Amino acid sequence: MEFEHTPVLYEEVMESLAIKPDGIYADGTAGGGGHSSGIASRLSEKGLLIAVDRDREALEAAENRLAEYKCKKKLLHSNYSDTEAIANAAGGKIDGILLDLGVSSYQLDNPERGFSYMQDAPLDMRMDDGDSMTAYDVVNTYGRADLARIIREYGEENWAARIAEFIEKARKEKPIETTAELTEIIKAAIPAKARRTGPHPAKRTFQAIRIEVNDELGHLREAVAKLPDLLGSGGRLAIITFHSLEDRIVKTEFEKRLNPCTCPKELPVCVCGKVADVKRVTRKPIVPSKEETESNPRARSAKLRVLEKL
Repeated sequence: MEFEHTPVLYEEVMESLAIKPDGIYADGTAGGGGHSSGIASRLSEKGLLIAVDRDREALEAAENRLAEYKCKKKLLHSNYSDTEAIANAAGGKIDGILLDLGVSSYQLDNPERGFSYMQDAPLDMRMDDGDSMTAYDVVNTYGRADLARIIREYGEENWAARIAEFIEKARKEKPIETTAELTEIIKAAIPAKARRTGPHPAKRTFQAIRIEVNDELGHLREAVAKLPDLLGSGGRLAIITFHSLEDRIVKTEFEKRLNPCTCPKELPVCVCGKVADVKRVTRKPIVPSKEETESNPRARSAKLRVLEKL
């Protein structure tokens, strides 16, 4: 299956990164190379693009897609939270870093990967096939309380406790092995009236399990705290989120960087001496146009936030 992924907020990302032809740029979620191609096309032979992805198939696709561009290229099979590896590849301060979070169209549409409730496949959901834990492990070995917590917190699912109860009951009969089996259990757990409105009944639970398998929020929190340190003066960090959990982390970590003072609020002046080393590029997040959401429905919930290093 060919790795295809429509890059979200493409023009907005290119503008936000303010790409310098001889600069150094890192795409921490290279995917199929959509945004990476846009960056590479704007770089000269002296420019460097560092393409990072934890998905081997994505990185291979990005390598093929980037072959036509004249800039220097380095590909890293790693997580965007591995700031040491990115810094080493850059060999100096970076002019722009992009993160396009979430699961790619290819991962969702490839039934073998087990990400989608719309395709029957073994329960996998790993973004890096070298990782040991799979969705099968989460569904079949986690305790009922932990399952409910994950589904509630990461999926923001109102029926989390009931879904966890139904999963526990089903796996006593036999292990839950496929996405189709899990989807039917979730459907059975959610009352018919609740299933008639909103997204697919399995959407939130699948999202929650995927986030747990890949520790997505942990890696994101670590990355957003550290990535600004890799930027040179005027360098920009651009992050696209797709759900409230991601956006909340990005917004919170950005605020910590923008307002680093740790003095008690009752003090009239700052005495800790901590000052911001970044500024906002836009106060409100950038969202897709109506035209983009109509042509690419997966862009609907996207938000782009951008910081610039002082």
